[in-house]
Amino acid sequence: MKSVGIVGNGPDNLLPDLHLFKDKVDVWIGADRGAFILAELNIPLKFAVGDFDSINANEKSLIKKYASHIEEYPSEKDETDIEIALNRAFELEPENIYLFGITGGRLDHELVNIQLLYLIKSRGIKGMIVDKSNWIEMAFPGSYTMEQDETYPYISFLPFTKEAEGINLTGFYYPLEKADISWGSTLCISNKLLSKNGTFSFEKGILLLVKSCDTIQT
Repeated sequence: MKSVGIVGNGPDNLLPDLHLFKDKVDVWIGADRGAFILAELNIPLKFAVGDFDSINANEKSLIKKYASHIEEYPSEKDETDIEIALNRAFELEPENIYLFGITGGRLDHELVNIQLLYLIKSRGIKGMIVDKSNWIEMAFPGSYTMEQDETYPYISFLPFTKEAEGINLTGFYYPLEKADISWGSTLCISNKLLSKNGTFSFEKGILLLVKSCDTIQT
């Protein structure tokens, strides 16, 4: 299994065009209203999970036509619908997990969803949160190559741990050599690649890599 795509019930206007990811995603999972979003786009899904408290009977009927498995949970539970969906994704042992529809709306949900990238990365899986104006990944110490992305031209690095040390940026508009950043630092915000490729590396800590654009695209 190469890639799993999970769709949550975040604001529709923040969703990217999911059809653009059909060739990248092997299996789709819908969390709560995210399952309806997939069904409405005529995208088959393996799992539809959640309490489904944000959909009506007609929408639920459409989900049943497109989902191989439906798992309904009580609204009062210890896990969010997204975490339940993520656990189903882990069972499939993918190399990549794309997370859509999990930004915007309630800030507490958005922040904890970003933290879920740590659970994904800790399992050796590449996790990506994608919406219309942002692409977020998590990086552990090491060296990485980046490719220029016209959709998300701005690149920022934020420390997920209190400090991240020994950061090197090569091929960037603002290069760095053995720089350290900590919570609240803006040193690595809003950078760009100078050409098609660039590299970044660091020695200690955990980084959030955020690629973004100025405005939400329509």
